[in-house]
Amino acid sequence: MAVKIESDSKEITIKLPINSSLEDIQQVLKYFTYIDLVSKSKADEAQIAKLANQVKRGWWERNKDRFTDKPGFEAVL
Repeated sequence: MAVKIESDSKEITIKLPINSSLEDIQQVLKYFTYIDLVSKSKADEAQIAKLANQVKRGWWERNKDRFTDKPGFEAVL
């Protein structure tokens, strides 16, 4: 995908080819949203790591039954 970026004193314009897929455009927009959110964060690396572990642990607790009796998951259950 050929992207063209232009700027002036008021704005930045990003131009994408007309045949860009909606999925690609959505991924780019999600990335911009992520960058915006991260730039506002006051969390340090330790706090981020702790939160990530809590999220993973919570997901695992809600979903581990899906992996019971599945080959390859014996060691983690």
